Amino acid sequence: SIFSKMSLGTKGSSSSGFENTSPPEDYLNKINEVRTLLGPLIGKSSEYCSDAAITRYLAARNGHVKKATKMLKETLKWRTQYKPREIRWEEIAREAETGKIYRSNYTDKYGRPVLVMRPSCQNTKSPKGQIRFLVYCMENAILNLPDNQEQMVWLIDFHGFNMSHLSIKVSRETAHVLQEHYPERLGLAILYNPPKIFEPFWKMVKPFLEPKTCNKVKFVYSDDNVSKKILEDIFDMEQLEVAFGGENSDSSFNFEKYAERMREDDLKFYGNTPVSSTSAHFTNSDSEVSDTEMKRLEDIPDEKIKNGTS
Repeated sequence: SIFSKMSLGTKGSSSSGFENTSPPEDYLNKINEVRTLLGPLIGKSSEYCSDAAITRYLAARNGHVKKATKMLKETLKWRTQYKPREIRWEEIAREAETGKIYRSNYTDKYGRPVLVMRPSCQNTKSPKGQIRFLVYCMENAILNLPDNQEQMVWLIDFHGFNMSHLSIKVSRETAHVLQEHYPERLGLAILYNPPKIFEPFWKMVKPFLEPKTCNKVKFVYSDDNVSKKILEDIFDMEQLEVAFGGENSDSSFNFEKYAERMREDDLKFYGNTPVSSTSAHFTNSDSEVSDTEMKRLEDIPDEKIKNGTS
């Protein structure tokens, strides 16, 4: 089946999904070409255009300078409008209550942060709120990257999962945001014990994913020693939580403890900066905002939102 093929490391990436992050020699000239094409950058934009960042965009576009520059420009525009760094814990806390996505308190053997995902813990019906929550989790994981590391690992637990927990709309939007605005951030995605019914869904979603991304997806089954070895190669089994066959019984999700951790992170990385007017519109993850209100917000020109006049 599709899964047994994918559970064994794929060509082009090791089974750990770990690649050396220093740019290849021929990328150094390309990085400068991208900078020239971007032109002078002001404020925060320059922060997102480090050599390492430009390398990720080049890698995502197979070294094609113009395509990488276009992609990076789109991200800078998106960051200006969506303001991912202005999303705060309080805004998305309701989405986080069930532990459907959280940053674990351990890293893998390469120091990569680990985002644990549990699709069966989906607790809201709001695509917008779910995407904002995902963006918050991505930003938080990136801020917690060690100096020599650009990537993270996703550990997706299918325990208790059925198809009602998935939305094609949210999956497409998720794939779009992650591939367009967080290129080469995913080192590896481990799908743990996905049920048979997931197979048709995977076939539907696959066309929205870059082949490179598909190669980073590994299927692991608790009753299959070959695929279990993938976990042993990547994690210290003493740190890995019991739900994934590890030995750590203390690392399961506790909402109060996690909320405390995230508030501390918000303070550490952002200080006491006020939340943007854009974010204020989404308080409580917009799950409780009516559709008509959301439509009204979408109709407001970005300029008005940016200037706080809406």
